[in-house]
Amino acid sequence: VFAVNGFLRVATALDIGLSTKCVVIPKEMGMCHKIGYSEMRLPNLMGHTSMSEVIQKSSTWQHLVNTDCHPHVRTFLCSLFAPICLDTFIHPCRSMCAAVRASCAPVLLCQGQPWPASLDCDRFPGDEDTCLAPLSKDYKHLHKVLPKPTCQTCPAVEEFFTHKRVLEVFCDSNFAVKVKLSKKRTAFEDQEYNIECQVEFITQGSLLPYETQSMIQQWLLINEKCIERMSPTHRPMVYLLVGNIEEGIILVKQVYRWQRKDSQLTLATQKWRQHKCL
Repeated sequence: VFAVNGFLRVATALDIGLSTKCVVIPKEMGMCHKIGYSEMRLPNLMGHTSMSEVIQKSSTWQHLVNTDCHPHVRTFLCSLFAPICLDTFIHPCRSMCAAVRASCAPVLLCQGQPWPASLDCDRFPGDEDTCLAPLSKDYKHLHKVLPKPTCQTCPAVEEFFTHKRVLEVFCDSNFAVKVKLSKKRTAFEDQEYNIECQVEFITQGSLLPYETQSMIQQWLLINEKCIERMSPTHRPMVYLLVGNIEEGIILVKQVYRWQRKDSQLTLATQKWRQHKCL
């Protein structure tokens, strides 16, 4: 969550006059809550004139925000869909747009969508004294840089295996995470997923369980096509995702379906604590 004060420079941009009004950011716009302000200008910088249009159009971006593809993705999108209520419109800088696009366009492409023309970075101001600029480059040094999930070919879901074979796979892996997936309907009849993660083990590196858990949730959001394959029905299903961290990238190598009656995965995870890899 980023307080807007840290971004604001001297704003001498477009004079709003009486053409817009201040309104409370609606509860349906979850991605623009807790961003440092609670009221927005309408019409917004995307040209949306009604609140129903703002809610509907912004909801299609919630999924990208959830992937956390860039530290400023929420700030960038909310500055357009829910611009802060000041005497002037504060546009995002071209440099902020370019940084967000570089990290988030591949995520959109993974879901079959190009970066939209409406967010062409050339439409935003280049002078960083009159717009919303990225935080300083020192920011990344204050935070632990975690491995990044990436768009990848979906591993096949394995349903028949022995605990010995699973232990062999564990020996060649960095992590195993148990995931419970279930579909849910949104207000706009889109499909979304509840994702619950529980770390079974991490074999090496300095990652903490909650960090691994968070990264696997990101992997699933980025590789949503893999979730669709894993969750064909609305019934909750449980899987074990096993993989490696290579050169700062998370790669899921194996996906095991964890059925309630199946004792092989349970046995493998129990034996792992005492298991000696060759």
